[in-house]
Amino acid sequence: MERIDLKYGLNPSQGKAYLSYEGNMPLSVLNGQPGYINILDAMNGWQLVRELDAALGLPAAASFKHVSPAGAAVAVPLSEEERLAYFASRGMSPLAVAYTRARGADRMSSFGDFIALSRVCDADTASVIAKEVSDGIIAPGYEDEALGMLKRKRKGSYVILQIDPGYEPGEDERRTVFGIDLHQDRDEYVPENGIGKIVTKRRDLPADAARDLILSLITLKYTQSNSVCYAFHGQTIGVGAGQQSRLHCTRLAGDKADIWRLRQSGKVLSLPFRHGLTRNEKDNAIIQYLSAEPEIDVIEGWEAYFESRPEPFPRNEQLAYLSSSGGVSLASDAFFPFPDNIIRACRSGVEYIAEPGGSMRDDLVIASADDHDAVMMFTGHRLFHH
Repeated sequence: MERIDLKYGLNPSQGKAYLSYEGNMPLSVLNGQPGYINILDAMNGWQLVRELDAALGLPAAASFKHVSPAGAAVAVPLSEEERLAYFASRGMSPLAVAYTRARGADRMSSFGDFIALSRVCDADTASVIAKEVSDGIIAPGYEDEALGMLKRKRKGSYVILQIDPGYEPGEDERRTVFGIDLHQDRDEYVPENGIGKIVTKRRDLPADAARDLILSLITLKYTQSNSVCYAFHGQTIGVGAGQQSRLHCTRLAGDKADIWRLRQSGKVLSLPFRHGLTRNEKDNAIIQYLSAEPEIDVIEGWEAYFESRPEPFPRNEQLAYLSSSGGVSLASDAFFPFPDNIIRACRSGVEYIAEPGGSMRDDLVIASADDHDAVMMFTGHRLFHH
């Protein structure tokens, strides 16, 4: 049996934490000392990105926080607005683009993330990661230059894990809760291009929307339920997870998707930031700016962030900007029990929806999708994860 000692368990007071594996350990620690939650984020993140890469044939990346993805993406080229909103450089490698998208999905939630990459980490990707606040990374390998850059993060304590890309777990999935072992078959479901049965009057499904639905569904497999995921342009743009009410998940994810859209508006991209602000300070300022009440104040203490007082972005103007958006895909890890989820989702530009189906009120949910001219399909697969 091989063993890797961990920094501590779920909480610092929980000591004697370690990994063990019968046979050759498929995971190795190249730098730092991971904690229990680091391993949970790393292993779930690795499963997510390897499935995305296999399903879509593109380099994939995930930004994990507290055992749910803050963002996940594949290497779809950035628009100029996205590049500016993500503080990104031009000419990045595909893998670097994938992580930039994953981090850019919800930059505030990604603060202090654990990163998962589906392919060998190159210098471009390491250069992007070096600029962000992050706790660690898992990948199937590292170029020498990339490994050197990452080892310098966090004063040399940055956690770097390497996973054997050929490793396949057994079919029996086990965990221990309060001294009792639970067993189940591993969830091997991976959505394919067909995805599910279309149940609405509108039936068109462009290739980009199918890609984004697949991305959403795979993301949901590694998200704490209840969970709802909005996706657009090869990345998640809003993940709502772990709420007791599905509507609250839909609202939470929709609010994040709206912020993602608003960050690319002319008003936000032209904000007169003071020289020397960090990326995280800019992120905080943008959120405060978008939620400023009353609008005339812009944000309290604006002088700390901006060279001059920015032009206000009143809520009615934000809503007008958002109303022009569309083409968003959405997936839910379980059925929508009421039409209110559809109503909220479509306010954030959702046109394509995938959910398992099976509610007593499926007819009402389908009717709501028809009322909003959306395409909805039933997959027949629930994707709960805890």
